[in-house]
Amino acid sequence: MKKYLFLFLLLIKSIISFAGADTLIIHESDTKLINKKYFTQLEDPGGRLSINNVINRGIFTDCPTSLPRLRLSNSVIWLKLILQNKTNEPFIPVSISSSGIDDFDLYSVNANINKVVHIDAEAPKTDDNLLPAINVIQCSILPDSTRTIYLRIESKVPDILPVEFHGANTFLQNFIAKNIVFGIFMGIVGIMLVYNLLLYFIVKDKSYLFYVSYILFLGITQATFRGYGHSLINHTFLNTYFTPVCRILFWVSIILFVNQFLQLKEQNKGIYKYFLLLYILFAVPFVLVLTGNFTLSYSVLSACATISSIGLLIIGIILYSKGYRPAKFFMFGWGLFLISVLFSIARNKGYIPYNDFTSNLLLYSSVIEIVMFSLALADKINFYRDQTNQSQFLALKIARENERLITEQNIMLENKVLGRTKELLESNKNLTSLVKNLRDAQAQLIETEKMASLGQLTAGIAHEINNPINFVKSNVRPLKLDFNDIFQLLDLYETIEKEPGNKDVFKPATDLRQSIDLDFIRTEIGDLLDGIEEGASRTAEIIQSLRTFSRTDEVELKLADINKSILSTLVLLRNTIPYYIEITPVFDKLEPINCYPGKLNQVFMNLIQNSIQAITEKKEHGKESILIVTRDYPENISIEITDTGIGMDETTRQKMFDPFFTTKDVGEGTGLGLSIVFGIIEKHHGAIDVKSQPGKGTTIVIMLPKTLS
Repeated sequence: MKKYLFLFLLLIKSIISFAGADTLIIHESDTKLINKKYFTQLEDPGGRLSINNVINRGIFTDCPTSLPRLRLSNSVIWLKLILQNKTNEPFIPVSISSSGIDDFDLYSVNANINKVVHIDAEAPKTDDNLLPAINVIQCSILPDSTRTIYLRIESKVPDILPVEFHGANTFLQNFIAKNIVFGIFMGIVGIMLVYNLLLYFIVKDKSYLFYVSYILFLGITQATFRGYGHSLINHTFLNTYFTPVCRILFWVSIILFVNQFLQLKEQNKGIYKYFLLLYILFAVPFVLVLTGNFTLSYSVLSACATISSIGLLIIGIILYSKGYRPAKFFMFGWGLFLISVLFSIARNKGYIPYNDFTSNLLLYSSVIEIVMFSLALADKINFYRDQTNQSQFLALKIARENERLITEQNIMLENKVLGRTKELLESNKNLTSLVKNLRDAQAQLIETEKMASLGQLTAGIAHEINNPINFVKSNVRPLKLDFNDIFQLLDLYETIEKEPGNKDVFKPATDLRQSIDLDFIRTEIGDLLDGIEEGASRTAEIIQSLRTFSRTDEVELKLADINKSILSTLVLLRNTIPYYIEITPVFDKLEPINCYPGKLNQVFMNLIQNSIQAITEKKEHGKESILIVTRDYPENISIEITDTGIGMDETTRQKMFDPFFTTKDVGEGTGLGLSIVFGIIEKHHGAIDVKSQPGKGTTIVIMLPKTLS
């Protein structure tokens, strides 16, 4: 009795389960998309139920939507339907047009022999199967027979499940037709991608580069969505990594393109800040994919896509309302894409029928969107060209207006210029006279400096020449007396020669000879002549130094020995050097160089005199010295003059070559000496450097080129 009761309850359950489900009848030319009137469903969130559990204890319910749908990630759904084969073939192809399917299994229940046949989409296909694909199952069912079919579908992606049953020939035709449609779409994508890539290389506008990236990931996303990647990429890797990453990159490409195309940073900084948030927003699902949260990443990605879609449309409307012309095409293209998305949602909810047109609606809208964006880019170029033309026209108009104003102003200015010219001519005369007076004054000051130096030099030279002249003069008188004695003796000898027989003339000559001592006179005359010769030599040396120093105004370069020039200067300054100053020249062997010798002598004279004055100004004098060193280098020579004088501070050192700068009391110097020195060194293309510290003396280094031309 209990056994019959159990069978009765099972029969009632079956009747209830199929009360609202019609039998799905497939004819030879049919392609039927099952909707809720053909099946009941059972959700298995954990995926733990087996076919036996489903058959024996599963409670199937009606579907709330038109098409079967996975509502939870990592979920399994069971579909139950009755299938009747009215074709001539012993099988019926069953397919799902969705790429996110992880497992697709079909269980065929034969009530007569109580047998369950299991076929899964990844099982090896026999020669009788049509075009193997991962989401296609050949359901074995004899013609004119009826069977109960259980479909087990598992996916990590919550999505609708468009399950189709086909006649054998119809499936192949539909499969080929879908491939042709998608091939046309991919052909358009490829053409637009290459075309815009070429435009990028021509116009160098980053908008084209981001647009190419957008087209590329649009094509990849649509291909993976329709299952075309399964034959190239591992199924698990495709659904868990490749597909979500491609969708993320698709949206990032759109954001980059919109940002560059609409010039958001320049048009609206507030919107640009929103865009920065969108980048961060899409980084979240990317991180989730990398960390293995695949199911959550799909949900977050869908939310991000929704927010971005609405946000981009609002941005386009805002910019278009403000008169930004490129936003027009973007708004129309993106608006059409959103409308197609809304129609797809309505199709999935059952509000509009699911057919070939509605299933490919996103493809059609994507093609139109691609074309609209291409037109937008072309219009942008035309827009900028028009702006450039308008700017040029406006600039030309302004230029002509300026030309007219300038012409009028020129007429007015000419009259003013004539009046001002007379004033300027008069002022020019006055300025010319003033410049001439200044030049005369400058020349007079320079001449004064030269005369001051010459005065000091003359005093020293006069004293220097006076010593040998006095020495010669003091030797002349005794030499003259000696010659008088000799001449007197010679006169007496001449008298003796005339009167050789007169012995009286012998005695005066003999007495005179004895009195004058001829040996002494002979020695004294030699000494006196040697002294005169030495005085004459010293005078000749001074004269030669004066001749060397006198060439201060030459205009032609001459070869000169720098060492000899310094020594000549020291000769002229010998009398002005105090006894407590020791001058030590240390010279390298120098070849003669091209220079203005007289001007360099003036430099050496001024610098050595300054060193002497710096030492004499010290309150106490110890062992004072001036060291003059010359050095030979490959390209130039150097002259270093180092003294033990009072030195100078940094302020004085920086101003020492300025004209009219002097540290002496009023009336003691013009302040032009070192300025003239600096000018002479510059004329020789040389350099002068000063190192000094108060109380520690000064070192002046002069560098002169060897090849002055």
